[in-house]
Amino acid sequence: MPSRRDYGRLIHSPAFRRLQGKTQLFPSSESDFYRNRLTHSVEVAHIAKSIALRLNSEERYCKENPIDTDLVEFSALAHDLGHPPFGHNGESELNAIMVEHGGFEGNAQTLRILTRLEKKQTKYFPAGDKSADPIVNESDVRLGLNLTARSIASILKYDNKIPLNMKERKSKGLDSSVQKGYYAIDSDTVDWVKSKVCVNLSVKKFKTVECCIMDIADDIAYSTYDLEDSFKAGFLTPISMSSADRNFRDLLARRIKKKIDFEYHDLPEHERNFDFNEVNKTLAGVFHDILISDRNQKDLYSTDDQINIASSAFSASAQLASNGYYRTDFTSALVGTFVRGIEFKFNEECPALSRVRLSLQIFKVVELLKLFSFEKIILSPRIKITDQRGRHIIRTIFQALKEEDGYMLLPNDWRELLSQREFDDNWRMRTICDFIAGMTDRYCIEFYSRLLGENMPSIHKDY
Repeated sequence: MPSRRDYGRLIHSPAFRRLQGKTQLFPSSESDFYRNRLTHSVEVAHIAKSIALRLNSEERYCKENPIDTDLVEFSALAHDLGHPPFGHNGESELNAIMVEHGGFEGNAQTLRILTRLEKKQTKYFPAGDKSADPIVNESDVRLGLNLTARSIASILKYDNKIPLNMKERKSKGLDSSVQKGYYAIDSDTVDWVKSKVCVNLSVKKFKTVECCIMDIADDIAYSTYDLEDSFKAGFLTPISMSSADRNFRDLLARRIKKKIDFEYHDLPEHERNFDFNEVNKTLAGVFHDILISDRNQKDLYSTDDQINIASSAFSASAQLASNGYYRTDFTSALVGTFVRGIEFKFNEECPALSRVRLSLQIFKVVELLKLFSFEKIILSPRIKITDQRGRHIIRTIFQALKEEDGYMLLPNDWRELLSQREFDDNWRMRTICDFIAGMTDRYCIEFYSRLLGENMPSIHKDY
């Protein structure tokens, strides 16, 4: 099957292997316990396949036309390929550098890796004249993994062409921040994919059912397994989450309400309510069985009762955060609940674009846990210090490679691409960006150290 072939090409690709060296939430150098982008992607693939199997067994259309689980797993395993070194901050730094040259965004880079950068096939290799040259007659003939249109469609999360420069961004009311979508340079590929998946149809919002499932599975993994890592690292506990200050919970409520209004605009307003009280209610539902024992549910008659309840809740919270058995039991139960909260809406005009989403109540829980991890960890001072260093490293490397003879610092294959004089400055900048974005965290640091002389360079060590 084509999807199985594409799955094989993905898992044997260097870009997939490099995910083991890219940060998920905490730097892998901190502990072997924490997830990296590779282990995260494997977990997302398992959740995505579970969702697909559930839909195939319960939904009438899917029973007769089963969702391709190989394609769903492909999408999940590929979804983070485009993440640069140092995670979201690496993405922001590359976008700031590239803002006048098409921008940078992780999902757009995933598309580019699969369809252009991976060294599997070109337009003329291995067929044709057998030449493996990436540039022929001043044309870029790289085909990446040479995947089917449906496989490529499964990773197109955002049907949006990223503006080429600030002038174009401002004309659309956008700022210099990361814009999600695909690069203008790859728009022909996206047009081809759409024409193959939805023949003779013009659709306003292109997102396949496999991509929907992958997107949901990613959110579920983020809201549970990243939370588990946060408990292990001591950044969060059930008590610290339940007792977060009022301003912070108000902030979460506003952000989640905005997402609810966007994703569930088809539901009546009163069902889409999400305020401070909803945050409290949702957290209470998540941690009720952990913090509230049978004894704690009795009426409070004395101060001693209140002290005992507080002590019991604090102990239970600490136990969950520190005990691996309790953590895995907790996250497993959440994942099971979330997978069962799936809604399916068949698209008669184009079945490939049938919609899958979480039920609203489950969506509220997933988004709340996701935002807690982001705001309390990714934006925490302890993480920001390492992130700032990562931004500096990327900026320094990019500046060195931009110099007139900077291409001489690159491996031979990348040097050849960068030395193509017939291409414009956008090509040169995109090529440098592609090279840096493909680095693992460790290799990026090593390249930086060798560049500045902090580590003695070695002529015997390969790129």
